[in-house]
Amino acid sequence: MIERLGTTPFGGGRMSARLFARQTMVAERQGKLRAGDGGNDTGTADKWQLLRALTEAREHFDLSDRAIGLLEALVSFTTERTLDGSKPIIVFPSNRELSIRARGMAPATIRRHLAALVDAGLLFRRDSANGKRYCLRGDHGDVEEAFGFDLAPLALKATEIHALAETVRAEAKALRQLRTEVTLHLRDISKIITAALEEARTGDWEGMLLTFQSMSFAALPRKAQPDALRTLRDRLATFRLEVENAYLSSLSEEEMSANDHHSERHYQNSNTDLPFELGGKESKKEAEAETSRQEGAERQERRVAVSLDRLRKVCPQIGDYCPGGMRGWQDLLNAADLVRSMLGVSPDAWAKAKKAMGEQAAAIVIALMLERAEEIRSPGGYLRDLTRKAERSAFSILAMLQALERHKD
Repeated sequence: MIERLGTTPFGGGRMSARLFARQTMVAERQGKLRAGDGGNDTGTADKWQLLRALTEAREHFDLSDRAIGLLEALVSFTTERTLDGSKPIIVFPSNRELSIRARGMAPATIRRHLAALVDAGLLFRRDSANGKRYCLRGDHGDVEEAFGFDLAPLALKATEIHALAETVRAEAKALRQLRTEVTLHLRDISKIITAALEEARTGDWEGMLLTFQSMSFAALPRKAQPDALRTLRDRLATFRLEVENAYLSSLSEEEMSANDHHSERHYQNSNTDLPFELGGKESKKEAEAETSRQEGAERQERRVAVSLDRLRKVCPQIGDYCPGGMRGWQDLLNAADLVRSMLGVSPDAWAKAKKAMGEQAAAIVIALMLERAEEIRSPGGYLRDLTRKAERSAFSILAMLQALERHKD
């Protein structure tokens, strides 16, 4: 293949000092690599691993996912799995074939994303005199001259791209850890305040609830920056200590000294059911078994006809309050219990909603309310209204979900 520094863009494309400087740098670096003067950087990379790393680091290059998709289509025209940036890597697909491999991308969209890739320094245009993309082969079938898109800059940036991807992964891990800490603080504070209110403990628990709500309304935005999350985590940690100390101070000496055995015995005694007979023969154990079967049947009937996958798509924000991800309904129930306190829903309203709707439906309602938090002025009153409808069998969780889907579309 005939070597050259580069070509000016065909047609309306403009030559710039920045583009010329990049071409010069690439040519100089390729010369060093061929001379064995590249050091530890070989200028080569596995193309699929490189594309994966670039996908993770795409924000550093100001590239959209569709631009990465177009680059993947261009890379698919290379025959070798390893990209060697020591020499030009020119692909010359037709517009039609490039569109097909880019999943039907429109020509205007292709041109826009090609410009973004060139601007990011990941490829060069090697235009022919008439702007066509093609190659000339020698007598033995070897490519002697080719015009199209040069992917050598992508291969030469492999070390930088992989380093940026590693940085992005480390930042994402640290961000997940921060979000987990914030979620755990929110959950524990919520449970302590709820317990104090239900038990009518001494102290300004209403004031603490208001403070908690003011802090939690701003918690875990989807695009939260690490510095903002660290500040929130530290505030919550301080407030959690205050809440814990207030709760401990409200306990009596008897409660402080009570052991687990005493608590367990009290719990068992307070829930002992008197035996009864049915036809003079049914024992207490049989009665308990029947009660268990009835409760199980009731729980089965109250399951909602909504999949978790659908809920995740319509209500993505509730997933931010599942530290380990929403892997099952129990994760949703735990998250809903936390979010309802953040929205200002009282324990009493929450308990009545679960009784009237069923736990799963009530949790979905909380997820829906979270998506519309800015529109609902009184979340507690809103939930009580839905609860009354559920008690009259005039409530449909599916209808609410479909309404939000239409609103988002």
